[in-house]
Amino acid sequence: MDGIIIVNKEKNWTSNDVVQKLKGIFHEKVGHTGTLDPLATGVIPVLVGKGTLLSKYLINHDKEYIATIKLGKKTSTGDSEGEILEQKNVDDNILNEYSVKNTLKTFEGTITQIPPIYSAIKVNGKKLYEYARKGQNVEIPSRNIEIYKIELISISKQDMEIKYRVHCSKGTYIRTLCEDIAKELGTVGFMKGLQRIKVGDFSIENSLTISELENKAKVDNNFITIEKFFADKEKIELDSANLKKFLNGVKIKIHKADNVYKIYCQNNFIGTGIVSNNVLKRDIVIS
Repeated sequence: MDGIIIVNKEKNWTSNDVVQKLKGIFHEKVGHTGTLDPLATGVIPVLVGKGTLLSKYLINHDKEYIATIKLGKKTSTGDSEGEILEQKNVDDNILNEYSVKNTLKTFEGTITQIPPIYSAIKVNGKKLYEYARKGQNVEIPSRNIEIYKIELISISKQDMEIKYRVHCSKGTYIRTLCEDIAKELGTVGFMKGLQRIKVGDFSIENSLTISELENKAKVDNNFITIEKFFADKEKIELDSANLKKFLNGVKIKIHKADNVYKIYCQNNFIGTGIVSNNVLKRDIVIS
């Protein structure tokens, strides 16, 4: 099988755990399009077989999350696993619904983030978490990210928690966002819970849990083939002579607009090609 399966990752599973599980199910090359913290749950698009060649089409996808902030405590990791570094009182006015909603809205648009020290971003050739584990200081460069929409879901005054939904660009660290929201409210906080509900067009409603991946019928019904992934792209039908050229990597003159196209021969899906300056070249071939 060549394509994509959307997995609803469970808590305490690493992204690599999911990949290894699917390798055992499909007996194919398997890869994912972005890690999700072990403490987080939710959507991971997993690429299977020649579907791994689709990764270049998935790298800039935006994402949607549901996150919970625990107010009053700051941790070393920005989540519930770290050591408590600081504690502050949380007054009732901090958890005022009107105030929280207005604070969340201030984060919409382009904002600057400093990624957490416990992350896989490389600085001077080393991942940040490698510095953190050795207790070494390092200057972390800031980055611009985009918050398209952020909205309040609920407030628990008893537990001093805020739950919110956020639609954001690739590269957004929700742990950092939770800390920054808490700071803007006048206190400290950490990310207590995180669920990724959407990656690009892949939503949690179309995902399968780890246990459901053992059900072949469910996998078949939810599997996104390469042909289906490019459903909105135009078709190009090649004759046998041009198909041979295409498969051998020979560029073919064709009068088409620059774009990605689905390639067929005798109505059989062959793969995809890219047209640039009226020249068709091979992209992904599955047969």
